[in-house]
Order: sequence, then C-alpha cells, then structure tokens
Amino acid sequence: MRGACLPLGCSLLLSLPALAAEGGKRAINLDDLARIERVGSPVISPDGAWLLYSVSHMDTKEDKNHSEIWMMPWSGGAAIQLTTGKEPASHAEFSPDGKYISFLSSRPGKTKGAQVWVMNRMGGEPEQLTAVTDMDIDDYAWSPDSKRLLLTMEPKAGPDTEEGKPAKPLPIVIDRYHFKEDVEGYLRDDEHQALYVDDLATGKVEKLTTDKGVDERGAVWSPDGAMIAFTSNHDADPDRTYNSDVFVVEARAGSTAKKLTTWAGPDRGRLAWSPDGKSIAYVEGAEAALALYSQARPAVVTLEGKVTYPAAKLDRSASQPCFLPDGKLLYLVSDDRSEYPAIVDQSGDGAERLLTAEGTTMGMICKGAEVAVIHQDDTHLGEIFALEGTSTKSATLRKLTGANDALMSELRLAPTEDFTSRSKDGTEVHGLLTKPLDYKPGEKVPTILFIHGGPNGQDGHGFAFERQWFAAHGYAEMNVNYRGSAGRGQAYAKAIVADWGHLEVMDLLGAVDEVVKMGVADPDHLGIGGWSYGGILTDYTSASTDRFKAAISGAGMAMPFTFFGVDEYILQYHYELGLPWKARDLYIKLSYPLLEADKRMHTPTMYMGGTNDFNVPLVGGEQMYQTLQELHVPTELIVYPGQFHGFTRPSFIRDRYERWMAWYDHYVKGLDAPATLPAMIPEKAKTAATGQ
Repeated sequence: MRGACLPLGCSLLLSLPALAAEGGKRAINLDDLARIERVGSPVISPDGAWLLYSVSHMDTKEDKNHSEIWMMPWSGGAAIQLTTGKEPASHAEFSPDGKYISFLSSRPGKTKGAQVWVMNRMGGEPEQLTAVTDMDIDDYAWSPDSKRLLLTMEPKAGPDTEEGKPAKPLPIVIDRYHFKEDVEGYLRDDEHQALYVDDLATGKVEKLTTDKGVDERGAVWSPDGAMIAFTSNHDADPDRTYNSDVFVVEARAGSTAKKLTTWAGPDRGRLAWSPDGKSIAYVEGAEAALALYSQARPAVVTLEGKVTYPAAKLDRSASQPCFLPDGKLLYLVSDDRSEYPAIVDQSGDGAERLLTAEGTTMGMICKGAEVAVIHQDDTHLGEIFALEGTSTKSATLRKLTGANDALMSELRLAPTEDFTSRSKDGTEVHGLLTKPLDYKPGEKVPTILFIHGGPNGQDGHGFAFERQWFAAHGYAEMNVNYRGSAGRGQAYAKAIVADWGHLEVMDLLGAVDEVVKMGVADPDHLGIGGWSYGGILTDYTSASTDRFKAAISGAGMAMPFTFFGVDEYILQYHYELGLPWKARDLYIKLSYPLLEADKRMHTPTMYMGGTNDFNVPLVGGEQMYQTLQELHVPTELIVYPGQFHGFTRPSFIRDRYERWMAWYDHYVKGLDAPATLPAMIPEKAKTAATGQ
C-alpha cells in the first residue's frame, strides 16, 4: 500500500553535535539536497561505443526538479551535456542506425506539449521530430530500421489555455470502476494509453491495434522489426481485475493483437525479446488476493503461447529481464536487504548471483554483450556502471559516471550494519542500523525507528538521505523489514494479508528490543516515523505501545472504513479485505488506532501529507490529527499544497526534513527548542531553499 526562531534552521543549530573533522570531511546538511545528482535511464549506442543517460536535480531557484541528457564514451572518459533549457529532457535514445540522439521534452517548438526531439549524434541543435496535437506522448521507441517511431499516447485532458488565458475548468465526468490514481488524478473513460506508429518519412500517425478502451504498455519492437510486444488487460472490465497479459502484434497500423499468456494475474514488467525473436521474457505476479504482496517470478513465453518458468525455485522477486547475445537471461533479484543482477537458468531451477557485495542494483539494460546498471550502496549515491564478466562467477562493476563524486568527496558518512531480531512469536526479522557519527561503543543514543512503505518493499543497502541526516544530528536510525516486506520470499510477504497492524507491529517492537539490548538505542529516547504504509504502521505501533516519545506519520491512515472509494486501492479492498458491508468486523478490527484512540493513542504525533495525494489521501492524517486534538495529545498537521504521494517541490522536501528534526529534537531528545516551526510564505520559502 502505500520529511521566536527563523522558519528554518533553529532546530538544526540547537541539535547539531560538534562533529570532529575527518580528513577535512563534514557531515551532511540540507544544502546537499540541491547538490545531489540523480543519475538514471542508461542507454548504450548501437555500436556499443557510447552511453546516454539522464541527470536530474533540484532547481531551487525555480523550486522544481529538472533533468538533462548527457553522453559519455562506454570505455570511460569525459561526459558531455547534450541538452539545456528550462524544460526537462527525458527518455533519451539512440536511433538504431546510430545517426541521431532523441529525447522527450515539452520545450518550445512548432507543436506544443511533450514531443520527440532529435539531434545529430555528431552535434548541433535539437529539432522537433513529432508534431502530435491532440494526444500526450508518454513514451516512444525507434523501429530497428530507424524509419518509424512507436508512440505510447493518451488523450489530452483538455486545453491548457483559452485565447491566451487559463482555460475554464470543466466538469470531470466519470463512469469507471477504478476512477482515480495518484499523479494522474481522476480517470476518464476515454483516458487510456494506446500504441501508435509514426511513419517518419510521411509524418502519418496511425493507431497500431484495433482494440479500444484498454491500456497498452511497455511496448518493445522485435529484433527484426516485424512484431511488437506489449502488455494489456483485455478482461471484460479491465478496471475490475489485476490481470494483464503479454500480447504481440504485427508492426503495421490496424493490426489485430494476439494474446500469448493466460495467467489470471499480472503478466507484466519490462519485456525482453530473445535474440532469435522467438520468445519474450517478463515477470508473472501473484493471484489477485496477494497482488499487493506479490513476489514476481521470471517467466518466458514463446510466440506460440508456451510459458516456461526459469529459476522456478527462486523465491525472490525478479524484475527487468535482459537477454545477452548468447541467449543468457539476466534479471534483477530483490533479496534480503540487497538487489543484484543474476543469470537465470532457463533450463533449470536456479539463478546465479553476479555481485556479492552489499548494495542496490537497478536500471539494468543490455545492448549486445554490453550491460549497464545503476548501483548504489550505503555511502555512495547511484551512478552508472558497466557490468562485466557475466559469464563467470566473479562479475565486476566498472564505474562510468561520476556525477556525485565531488559531493561524496566532501562528506563524512555513517556506515549501515545488518542486525537480526526475534519477534514474540519466534519469527526471525532482519533490519539495518545506522549509528550516529562519532558514535562511541557502548553509548546509548536517541534512536528513530523509520519504517518503509509498501508494505511490499524493503529497506536495503542503498544511499538514504534521512539515515545520514539523522546520524549527523546524533540519532541512530533503525530500518526493519517486517513481515509483509519483500526480499524474504512469498510466504514472508503474504503473512499480513487482511491482518494489518498485527504481525508488522510485533516485528517492529521486537527489533526495537534487540537494538536496546545491543546497548545502542536509549529506551528513554525513542522516536518512530514513516511515510505511506510506514505512516500507517506508525499509527498502528503508536496505538500498541507508549514507549516512543514522538511519532511522525506521513501520508498514512488508520481507518480503512473511511478510505473505501477514497484512495486508488479499490481492487485491494475488493480482493483482500472484502466489501465493507460484508466484512464489517474486519474493517473495525483494522481501524483500532482511531476507534480505540482514547485508550491507545498517547504519543505526541505530527501528521503530514499532500493535498493532491490520491495514493493515501490527506484525509487519513486529518482524521488522526483531529482525534488527537480531541484527546488533548500534542499533535500537529502539516499540509503541503499541490503535492502528490511523492513530493516534487524542493522547498517542501527541505521543509519536511526541518520539521522532522524539530519534532524529534523537542520530544525525543528533550531539547529546549520548538517542536513546531512556523509556516513560510512562498518568498521566504524560496529564499531559505536557495540560501540567497
């Protein structure tokens, strides 16, 4: 399911410990948020000589995120920035003939909106390639002969302007079962992603398939350009099922798609054609009741519809399949606190892990024999690496990008270590512990239990800003992969189905007991917090114990009764919990933080959320805030206008960290500093974010 004083800085000045310099390095601070470069979307040129990638960062002056396209030699060397301008660029690709570099952008051009742009690989200014007026382009892919573009598009929501003025809002007419989605907003009946073919010589754009009223996603050209594979749900009412299947269609307009898979659950993920064009790799999810806890397994289907399951005994979630020229099949595997590439045995049961070091590998792509991945660990931000030695048991990473090298060279960061705990019922639970900078063995320190969302996700060995932020301010941070998390197999993930706030809380409290027993966590100075399902578990855990001095529940909720039809999870209610009028007792049971608040809720709690969040709407935090107000328990509600479930405005992201620290410093550390920071007017917010 589902961070009299100046507005910024007072809690920092009072809580920041004096950190001794180590080789001239310093502790992380909030100004570093704007210096972090998020490297992604690697693409290898057809000749294997060049790497394209995106670099995103916070634009504090404009108070938004921005991304540009870069290129560098595959062999290593200086990187070249290819795009500039106010509008971001994304979805970079090489044309298969190697002549052009393309990207998606809404920059000013002959046709408004997001369009595909191209530039000569040898240099020059970008030129607009597409001219789509009545649709929004979400994605695109070059045909192998470079003569056509496959466009994934959906109808525009409506006019942005009316004779130079903002367009008048129109009523939103809805008759769909699944009618809302975070970021996308309310969903109209005609609002579906469909595939179109753009003939670059004639400029003619035509719909690929004859199907209507369905979403067509993840389209990939076959190696010879004759076929296109994609995923779609062709059930009688796609809104009412989790199903999706793999389809193929001839690469010409008006073709009839052929369904290859028949599993009633999701057949999805990034599709990968085998080198001979005879089969397609994908991932298969669990049945509907377990959809939100699914550990996707590797699968391959032939063009005749025969499905096989490589690595059938791999009880871990897999993603991003990738074929090598020799037919070897790679997947990314989400394992216990790590994610790594593995060679999947197509004729057997196993998978060979290629990287043994702790860390998180993501964004894997293959081009011929070359493989690029994005990799990070506890003390290194994500960069792009070449994965070498895939035919051996000693694969290595060769670093390509260094977008964050300058920042990393300045910072003194705290290491993260594994720990294991036992829950009250004997279950073994795995977690991560990050101690404060300058931690002395045997020292008991204020500790924050920071809970991941999902719940079908996990905390792993990857760079987490809040861990380093807390460590720099004298806190230890605990991360616990409670039951329901990924990385421990399907049985572990499904243990909490229709039983929220029970086993997870048992696991979280058992982990706290262990870190207290280790002599690290001070039992008198504990805090708890999280976002999304982490916020939900914050409420459940606070309603189960009074041991925490402060709590912060971000984008959470504590009463499923009132969320039926309000959030985007109508299928989860239908398949997992049941309908409220049929499963009333279960809904009441799961609503104990609010319905039994007078007996259970005593912890000072800050609630946070965005007004545009359709994932876990703000009403969940509002209800609990109002409840604690009625009970005279210290509480605060922070509302972020215009923000979705994941925040995008830099000043709000920074503000969230500030408020976290002020709340914990006051209640967990017991510092004589305000728990509540004053609101900032927009101009002051911009000044604080830019430091100007």
